[in-house]
Amino acid sequence: MATLPKLSAAASLAMHTMALLAADPQKSRQTKEIASVLNASEAHLSKVLQRLTKTGLVRSIRGPKGGFLLGSQAGETTLLEVYESIDGPLAQNACLLGTTVCRGENCVLGGLLAVVNKQVHDHLANTRVRELANVNWRTNLNG
Repeated sequence: MATLPKLSAAASLAMHTMALLAADPQKSRQTKEIASVLNASEAHLSKVLQRLTKTGLVRSIRGPKGGFLLGSQAGETTLLEVYESIDGPLAQNACLLGTTVCRGENCVLGGLLAVVNKQVHDHLANTRVRELANVNWRTNLNG
């Protein structure tokens, strides 16, 4: 059955955090600051940062001026790698129509779901974290 991939809140937060850290890769950011910019729960962000640190995508600096930085090669990391560090392999697990009537056989949407799945996968696989370090993040962090 063709279905859409599901992006969890944690995976979304991880991707946004990586993009934010890429805006100034030499500067460490504290959890409180990142949570504020992303309008996220500090507790949820802490769990996501632990997973990103465990996989080496993020480095943790201890101490009063500590925080989090991108891992050594994290700028070259793809969004798919970030996603998989949080949720595992990208799965296809939700009918666009939210129904079990057809079970994927003779789907009224035809091949649309397969096309969308491929586009989502390809976008995540071909987008590098460094590409997301844009002016908007810098403005949010500095202003």
